Amino acid sequence: MADYQAPLKDMNFLLYDVFSMEAMWQSMPTLSEHVDRETAQAILQECAKIAEQEIAPLSRQGDEIGVSFNEGKVTTAPGYKEAFKTYADGGWTGLGGEPDFGGMGMPKVITALHEEMLCSADIAFSLYPGLTAGAGLSIAKHATDELKERYLTRLYAGDWMATMCLTEPHSGTDLGLIYTKAVPEDDGSFAISGTKIFITAGEHDITENIVHLVLAKLPGAPAGPRGISLFLVPKYQVNDDESLGDFNNVSCGSIEHKMGIHASATCVMNFDSSKGYLVGEENKGLACMFTMMNFERIGVGIQGIGAAERSYQNALEYAKERLQGRSLSGAKYPEKAADPIIVHGDVRRMLLNMKALTEGSRALSTYISMTLDMATYGEGELKTKGESLSALMTPLAKAFFTDLGLDNTVAGQQVLGGHGYIREWGQEQLVRDVRIAQIYEGTNGIQAMDLLARKVAASKGELMQTFINEVNTYIEQTSADNMQEFIQPLKDANIDLAELTQHILKAAQGNIEELGTSANDYLHVFGYTAMAFVWAKMAESALAKESSSDEFYESKIKTARYYFARLLPRRLSLTASIKAGCDTLFDIDESLF
Repeated sequence: MADYQAPLKDMNFLLYDVFSMEAMWQSMPTLSEHVDRETAQAILQECAKIAEQEIAPLSRQGDEIGVSFNEGKVTTAPGYKEAFKTYADGGWTGLGGEPDFGGMGMPKVITALHEEMLCSADIAFSLYPGLTAGAGLSIAKHATDELKERYLTRLYAGDWMATMCLTEPHSGTDLGLIYTKAVPEDDGSFAISGTKIFITAGEHDITENIVHLVLAKLPGAPAGPRGISLFLVPKYQVNDDESLGDFNNVSCGSIEHKMGIHASATCVMNFDSSKGYLVGEENKGLACMFTMMNFERIGVGIQGIGAAERSYQNALEYAKERLQGRSLSGAKYPEKAADPIIVHGDVRRMLLNMKALTEGSRALSTYISMTLDMATYGEGELKTKGESLSALMTPLAKAFFTDLGLDNTVAGQQVLGGHGYIREWGQEQLVRDVRIAQIYEGTNGIQAMDLLARKVAASKGELMQTFINEVNTYIEQTSADNMQEFIQPLKDANIDLAELTQHILKAAQGNIEELGTSANDYLHVFGYTAMAFVWAKMAESALAKESSSDEFYESKIKTARYYFARLLPRRLSLTASIKAGCDTLFDIDESLF
């Protein structure tokens, strides 16, 4: 496998040329106190070093050895504990955390790029700090000051880690079915009892304490999701002086043996009258947990980008070195026994697909992160727009980026041919590791339904109109002649997206099943259109630097042309499938499957 190199130049291009983030940071009082261009660049440079030098070298060994389970104890692969200590000592665990409790207060656009580098280096490693960062958001927003002081500071410091405990053996997506109980105690705490499955980092030897955020039901709680509360349940109780106290009857019953992410401990967790503390209001736990879940869903989408970037780097290096055959138009390297396979049209197709979709995903992820920062730190109309766009695009980030992530790792495997199927080359690990990203944190089918039913249909198309208006504004403001090759197809795609949205909403009035059968294809139409928007913005920024001798900008312009010519048209076949309607799906009796 090629040595991972963080794409810092592309990241900085997005931050400062495409999206002008420095100006946005300075316009927001809260952010201006903590971040500027110099600070952001230093952070990303240091993150690149730790990803390249400390974490990436662990990936192969972590996959081969994995985690071990013995009498309730989980041992991580060699080097992970030490690497996490180095990571935590650098302050990375609190990068996006509240400054009042020891965090660095960085915006999402920075933490998202940081997450991508971790995922490219090793998705399994990234899950440990990723879950902790997400839990920190829920605690910071919903917990009492006492809980924040006692737990949040230690999570930001990297002394402890955290988990998210939702799923039960009989309850996954439908959380209203959970059985875990919370019984009030005289001291104001709660006794938590139940079993949770598929718990990432539920047990390990990396930190001495693990803080679990657990969904449970109080006695007499309303049925379904309206009766769920959220509790903080530490592995070890914490004394008033913040030292560790008694074991809290939180145990690991077993670990899962998985297709990929072998170095990440996926645990069955048992809570036996474990002492827990209410986070937020009673019976409002799902809303509190969604603060973390939305963070994690975007984070999972970034896993897809990270894997795609690593796959592209591997495939590109191999394609430039592997000699096989001659170009159809004649030998390109006559001095060699054969041409490198990058001269062949099909290999170039795969590489350019990977390049265009990965760079497009990174740009779109940065845009979505920017909307989250607008929602968090903005005021007035800016805040409102940020809230609307981030709500609309969170399911897109999770599903679209992970679908493309798997496609791009498989494409990289194909470029490597037989070597892509062999473990020693590392490419097959990327395929296995990223596959879970389409499943956990809500399957991509659920994300598609969240987008179309809960966001688009529930708002009668208004949320999608916010995005369509955003693109229209950009189109109206971009009149340069050299941009028309990008603006016209973007305009066409945006018009088609608006029309398709109304078509589905009208069709669903006649048959509600139209939402379910259209959802996946609709999400991808939206994804390719949104990616065209950011590719147009990248092309515009690159054209402004075209006169420089830097090949980076030439590459951007030509990759943008490739995207608009070869990839954006995918939306047309998806649109045709949607307009075919749902009859052919429900016309066939179940006995005929």
